[in-house]
Amino acid sequence: MIKNYFVERRSWILLFFVIQVLILFIAYLDTALPLMPFFYIIFLSTLVFCIFLIFRYHKETKFYKSLMEWESNLDLTTIAEPESPFEKMIEQSIVNQTELLKKEASENLLMLEQEKDDLLAWIHEVKTPLTAMHLMIERMDDERTRAQLTHEWLRIHLLLDQQLHQKRIPFMENDLYIEETDLKGLLFKEIKTLQSWCMQKGIGFDVELGVPSVLTDAKWLAFIIRQLLTNAVKYSDSSDILIKSYQKAGQKILEVTDFGRGIDPKDLPRIFEKGFTSTTSHHDNAATGMGLYLTRRIAKPLLINIDVHSQLGEGTTFTLTFPISNEFVHIAGM
Repeated sequence: MIKNYFVERRSWILLFFVIQVLILFIAYLDTALPLMPFFYIIFLSTLVFCIFLIFRYHKETKFYKSLMEWESNLDLTTIAEPESPFEKMIEQSIVNQTELLKKEASENLLMLEQEKDDLLAWIHEVKTPLTAMHLMIERMDDERTRAQLTHEWLRIHLLLDQQLHQKRIPFMENDLYIEETDLKGLLFKEIKTLQSWCMQKGIGFDVELGVPSVLTDAKWLAFIIRQLLTNAVKYSDSSDILIKSYQKAGQKILEVTDFGRGIDPKDLPRIFEKGFTSTTSHHDNAATGMGLYLTRRIAKPLLINIDVHSQLGEGTTFTLTFPISNEFVHIAGM
């Protein structure tokens, strides 16, 4: 700030020293005038000028220092009170721009909330004909056609489910209900949903539950498992998917292992990024790159740690490590 102040005032400082030099030059030219009194005057004026400069520095930079420390959060109370007319002009301009930004932000927020509510309402409306369509498909006699339609119905169902949970994530912590969740019931419900797809691909499930339940929110955990199982089925072919739970170092762990194509090592650090699909199968138009991204986002408030281990061509293992009960105190008041 000191450097900036001197740069800003360099023309005034330069003018002062030019005047001092000019006075000495005139005294030098006029031999009738003694030089020593002029040196004394210049010394005193320079001293006064330096004191004045220091005083003005602290007075004039207070407003600009507050601008530099302003966090740009549209809160104007942290800005120092302007004193000079130019500072007041700057403050007025900032106030006007801030009010305009606040108004636009408020309008945009209302529009986003309206769009979110409309989308949620649309998803709920679509679920009704989708359920009716599933019942109609189940009554079809042609098994091949029924299997194909069921698979396409399942894709629509999963995409709508993704959208629904994505819109609910910002308010997820208001909807959490932490309880002992039965893993067997939850897993078999999700497996049953994917049954037709698994039969079509010749995929089975091997479930080994050494730990029967975990402390979490059942609804959000179901979504996490749904995404992991969907990925496992999608990238597997005629091989069983292994699901097992166990306890290690006082924490409960759930593993989902497939023996499919695996994940390229260079892709592993990016699989949880929004919109990332794959560099090895980039032509896969069905992939949205949202499943694992949403899984990571949902796992964070649930205090679930997700690890992934994969070998290209050998398969992938997703490991969910659940928190111990006292880690939920700040969420559930347990």
